[in-house]
Amino acid sequence: MPAIDQLVSGFKVFKARYYEHRPELYQNLRTEGQSPEVMVVACSDSRVDPAILLGSEPGELFVIRNVANLIPPYQPDGKLHGTSAALEFGIRDLKVKHLIVLGHSGCGGIQALRRCCTGDPLREREFIGPWVSLGMRACEIVPSDPDGSKTEQAAIEISLENIATFPWVADGIAKGTLTVHGWWFDLQKGALWGYDAKTKAFAKMV
Repeated sequence: MPAIDQLVSGFKVFKARYYEHRPELYQNLRTEGQSPEVMVVACSDSRVDPAILLGSEPGELFVIRNVANLIPPYQPDGKLHGTSAALEFGIRDLKVKHLIVLGHSGCGGIQALRRCCTGDPLREREFIGPWVSLGMRACEIVPSDPDGSKTEQAAIEISLENIATFPWVADGIAKGTLTVHGWWFDLQKGALWGYDAKTKAFAKMV
């Protein structure tokens, strides 16, 4: 089946599930709006859809996806900041209670970052190099990393540091109304690892 036809068929399954068999769910979401308690900053990688990985229903997750699940530092300079805009809406308007930075193994964005760290400016790409340079310090933290996993985890730590530079995030953390998490998904083993701020290391959760 051609890819687009498969998507249309998939929508028919979705419609049957949520509009025919459980119409109350989307009726409530339409009339009451969204009120997710959890925001996830995930990678654009097609293999790591947060809703699928975490078994979530529509309306339960506010998701931001970008290359390598990176969070930039707070920079209100009037320029275009898509990730920061979504963070602002989720935290200040939706008032989510949890923010998860979800990284994963085999991340192409982190592979691009490693190339930049070795002096390859990715001249054949116009936007990827500057974007992944947000995590450049990960290469200093992990100078040698054959499979990239340690760099992927270090980049999550950097994003957790960056998110704390947003004043309304720092305020939420201080007041206890917002909790931030760093998670890393191992595609090969199907395992989920979480960052422990006390030990400054990742530990297997599932």
